[in-house]
Amino acid sequence: MSPIQESFSEGASLAHRLDPRGKIVVAALFAVLLAVSQSYVATLGGLGLALIWLALARLPLKQVAGRLLLVNTFIIFLWIILPVTYPGEPLGQIGPLTVSRQGLIFTGLITLKSNAIIIGLIALIATVPIVTLGQAMHNLRLPEKLCHLLLFTYRYLYVFEQEFHRLVQAMKVRGFQPRTNLHTYRSYAYLAAMLLVRSYDRADRVFQAMLCRGFHGVFYSLRSFSWHRRDVVFVTVSLLALVAVLFLEWRTPHDAVRI
Repeated sequence: MSPIQESFSEGASLAHRLDPRGKIVVAALFAVLLAVSQSYVATLGGLGLALIWLALARLPLKQVAGRLLLVNTFIIFLWIILPVTYPGEPLGQIGPLTVSRQGLIFTGLITLKSNAIIIGLIALIATVPIVTLGQAMHNLRLPEKLCHLLLFTYRYLYVFEQEFHRLVQAMKVRGFQPRTNLHTYRSYAYLAAMLLVRSYDRADRVFQAMLCRGFHGVFYSLRSFSWHRRDVVFVTVSLLALVAVLFLEWRTPHDAVRI
């Protein structure tokens, strides 16, 4: 399966049947609230809310864990750097470096926030097909350029992927075998350059074809969104839960790093 295929958007769970406009609004508010949160209590509350949405989406947990593992691979670098660079009460020494208590707490908070936001976005946004997501954003009166940017980016990711597989196949047919030597590095450099050139050329041909079919910067959709009772219940309950998270953030004592 292609890594850019929308595997999470296929399903018949409650999260899949909700109106995408409501999910976009709730997901945006959730991400902003968690991003600015400075307390463990509020962040754990947000993580619990994200897990409830994930349960509603009934997504394959193995694939979700794979996405989270990818995100946490980058967070490992924060665990290497922040505890020894963040000022605060010293907890121990690693060679010439001092590990601070506040650095460990701050890194743990970032880890929780990142995972909560990713889980929330997987449950609410990844369960919407990209084309439907663009239509819903346009229906919410978001800037047209932003909607077009999303749709074209997704479209041309496929162009890049197809060109990449075609070039790799051509290299294998010519007997190329990757090794740790200068020839391999040079071959991959040529591959990257040809990928850009061919993708640009193909993207230009696709755009010219769109112009020939009358495209003038506006996408027309035959799909109309309908608001059901379940959407009202979901948005109302989710907003109340977000207010509760905000209340937890407000009630937590104001320290540099709050627990």
